[in-house]
Amino acid sequence: MRYGADVREALIALWEASDRLCSKRLKPLIPILLPALERHGRLDLDIELRDKLLTISAATMDRLLSEVRAVAWGGQRRRAGMSSAVRRSVPVRTFGDWNDPPPGYLEVDFVAHSGTSSSGSFVQTMVLTDIATGWTECVPVRTRESVLVIAAIKCARSLFPFPLLGVDFDNDSAFMNELVVSWCRSQGLEVTRSRAYRKNDQAWVEQKNGAIVRRLVGYGRFVGAEATAALGRLYDSVRLHVNLFQPSFKLREKTRIGARVIKRYHPPVPPIERVLAHLEVAEIDKERLRAMLATADPVMLFTAIRAAQEDLGRRVDRRGAQVTPEEPVVIDLQRFTANLKTAWKAGEVRPTHKRSYRRTKPYPKRPTMLGPYEAQIRSWLEAEPTLSAAVVLQRLMNVDQTRFTNKSLRTVQMAVKAWRQESALENLNGDWITPVLPPAKSFGNILG
Repeated sequence: MRYGADVREALIALWEASDRLCSKRLKPLIPILLPALERHGRLDLDIELRDKLLTISAATMDRLLSEVRAVAWGGQRRRAGMSSAVRRSVPVRTFGDWNDPPPGYLEVDFVAHSGTSSSGSFVQTMVLTDIATGWTECVPVRTRESVLVIAAIKCARSLFPFPLLGVDFDNDSAFMNELVVSWCRSQGLEVTRSRAYRKNDQAWVEQKNGAIVRRLVGYGRFVGAEATAALGRLYDSVRLHVNLFQPSFKLREKTRIGARVIKRYHPPVPPIERVLAHLEVAEIDKERLRAMLATADPVMLFTAIRAAQEDLGRRVDRRGAQVTPEEPVVIDLQRFTANLKTAWKAGEVRPTHKRSYRRTKPYPKRPTMLGPYEAQIRSWLEAEPTLSAAVVLQRLMNVDQTRFTNKSLRTVQMAVKAWRQESALENLNGDWITPVLPPAKSFGNILG
């Protein structure tokens, strides 16, 4: 063996002296580090051993140091990254590799409903978007488990108006595992994945994550079976409202001229129009869609969406507190229809957005340290209106040295400012000055 225990022992010393650098960085450092250690008497090597250390390769160093590194890292080897066996078996497909596929090829992604914290278990939405038509289905998943991922794909498969041909995942471990990939292939689905940290490879579904899920559900945290059921009721109405009555753009071509990118789009149409116009969709599937479109009421769907959002909004307000189950929200359809013309006056109407913060406990307000001296301070300010807060604090320190110090200056400044504003409003007595407008011109004359 060319590299024995003596080489390994010397290499460990060099590795430790370099602060445990990786082998590719340690190799060019050895010609610099080894003479320095010998010069100061830290290492004493013969010529043969020295030549071996100077000619050793980075791969050999990795082999010799593998056990040492495992012990140094607490007995655990470094976690396998993106080069796992399952990921290597799934081919990569980028945004430019689709080349106008037929309906049935989907991009799949997760949207997390974790609120401000990603710890613990929370509900997630699986979003599946068809590349050719833009048809989108959303399925809530209670936890990130492979069995539930397969169940969600099965559910979405029954909702799409055409057979599924392929699925394109990201590198999430919820998708890139043996159970999910093997099941998809057993069902005849072509499995591909995007590149790591390249969200534009899944541009179709990433756009729906924001335009559908975040726009309707928001960023609140949802946990448990009841929240999953509430999201399911929302998506039952959303799927029809979005796919039947919401026009969407589709990229037709993209041209790059230097640093400038020019994009041209097809005219915006609802996804159902693209499905009905596509030649590779079976006629029996198109007949089902025409019947669905003929019976769908957009206002009824919109009312159901608002009712489901109201239920989700109340769950966000409760902030995960355990409460008794409530009855589903019921909205008066006639009143809702009548208010469509004036709902804009109320501002944001989605119950899952802009929720006002509510205290969970009524904390009592602490008494201010200036309370017992308020009357005295006010008398000083009335007698000397230009009195500064620093002088007020000095007088208070002369009155009670145990309560007031120089650190109380900011407290006194805010109190003096508030009292002066209050006194100024009292002196006005409601006699505000009304500006005099020139009566010569009317708005019509000005605009005309």
